[in-house]
Amino acid sequence: MTVTVVVGNPKPASRTQAAATLLAEKLGGRAPGSGADHTFDLIELGPGLLGWGDESVAAAVKTVQSSSLVVFASPTFKATYTGLLKLFLDQFAGGTGLRGVVAVPLMLGAGPAHALAPELTLRPVLAELGGTCAVPGLYLRDSSFSDDPALDAYVERWAPVVRALVNLKH
Repeated sequence: MTVTVVVGNPKPASRTQAAATLLAEKLGGRAPGSGADHTFDLIELGPGLLGWGDESVAAAVKTVQSSSLVVFASPTFKATYTGLLKLFLDQFAGGTGLRGVVAVPLMLGAGPAHALAPELTLRPVLAELGGTCAVPGLYLRDSSFSDDPALDAYVERWAPVVRALVNLKH
């Protein structure tokens, strides 16, 4: 199973990235601290995301497309995911760009007011791009994600589904 993390936080090495990596490890059945096979902190792709044909962006897209499981993570900005993540997702063809990828939306926020944001904003886009979005999105508080019981409850409930889907696809 190839596990990839895509982080749309404008701050490099953010809590969003840490939470996404933790979720990816747990969903993929990996040892704590082992990380994902690939991590794209989108802020590092910089202005290449603003157009078409950037080699680094194209390589990231290709890696995501060849992954079995991808955690797409963003902080909650204005009740939705960041423009940075949107710029990256725009690089994928509609309907087929994420074909064969089990896509898991993760969003972090300061409080419970935007708990539905992963389901209402990010998950539909991932599905529109052809991702297999068979599990609900996860929302965590950015200040306490690492010890939030919701994370372990989510993994306990959905990791078997994610692993079964990955095994069916590959």
